[in-house]
Amino acid sequence: MDRIYLDYSATTPVDKRVLKAMEPYFSEEFGNSMSLHSFGQSAKLALENSRAVLAELINAKPNEIIFTSSATESNNTVLKGIALTKKSGHIIISSIEHPCIIESANWLEKQGFEITELPVDKFGMINVEDVKNAIKENTILVSVIHASNEIGTIQPIAEIGKICKEKGVLFHTDASQSFGKELIDVEKMNIDLLTASSHKIYGPKGVGLLFIKNGIRIEPLLHGGGQENGMRGSTVNIAGIVGFAKAAGICKKEMKKENKRLIALRKELIKGVLKIKNSYLNGHPEKRLANNANFSFDFIEGESLLMQLDMEAIACSTGSACSSFKLEPSHVLLATGIKPEQAHGSLRISLGRFTTKKDIKKVLKVLPKIVQKIRDISPYK
Repeated sequence: MDRIYLDYSATTPVDKRVLKAMEPYFSEEFGNSMSLHSFGQSAKLALENSRAVLAELINAKPNEIIFTSSATESNNTVLKGIALTKKSGHIIISSIEHPCIIESANWLEKQGFEITELPVDKFGMINVEDVKNAIKENTILVSVIHASNEIGTIQPIAEIGKICKEKGVLFHTDASQSFGKELIDVEKMNIDLLTASSHKIYGPKGVGLLFIKNGIRIEPLLHGGGQENGMRGSTVNIAGIVGFAKAAGICKKEMKKENKRLIALRKELIKGVLKIKNSYLNGHPEKRLANNANFSFDFIEGESLLMQLDMEAIACSTGSACSSFKLEPSHVLLATGIKPEQAHGSLRISLGRFTTKKDIKKVLKVLPKIVQKIRDISPYK
């Protein structure tokens, strides 16, 4: 039985074109970018070329891009690094942030910082007026996710950025899910800091980036050999960074065509799934990532649904991959106002570069039967 992968929001396979670009940097071009000899300078050139490619994708300057090991590290660096620089103050986040933002904010609250979590509406959308009203004289940072990793809702980042700029407050967005999928211009959108991740766009795991607008001071979390303009001490992962840049270049070239294809598949999927009785679409019906579809089913336990689909060789998710082993209902779904029992019965289907119409048809064939099978034995109905 052929396996069908529909969990692209959790991670993506490395594109063969990306792997080919990376291969020389494992064995032939293996130098340390801090070394002065030819091996090191060759690595340094690959590093800076990659930095330029990634900067161009978001209309940033190359020296504003810092490479990290992950989006989690980038997000921790922003919140904690800004806080360590400012020493005290007020930070605003949304109620649907990735756990690494929420847990960093919770940690900072224990250190004496004031934290405000902004609510969202039933579609997972932030009201820009709430951002404006939440900003105080001592607000040092606003951090709002660009597109939800769970429900796919795309936030009005440009409007939020404009408010922050007018108020003189730093603005960060976690663009891990949107980078390479949506057009991002840090200048036009008034973004001061931005997080992105390689493994969400068919690049290797273990590589992330952090955009820091020139002039912004952040205390590094990792001190060491002065790599990344002194912002992250650690030997640089050249092979991974080259792969990240190659993946980004492919996304830039293919984004428009790929999004059109994915939206068509997503519409077919949503239309078919909502034919199932007592099923609901989570997130905004239009302002959402092209590849994301998140559903809730009454009288269903999400883990059972996931396992039954896996037995049919279909891989999906019940929410964020980082929280998949937790028994609590998704904080993102609860923030939209749905009941805990409905949140427990959620299913995230995320499409990708290698998803076909045949895959969608298979899901729509087996899913209604699985839902009915689980409901027949459910104690919740």
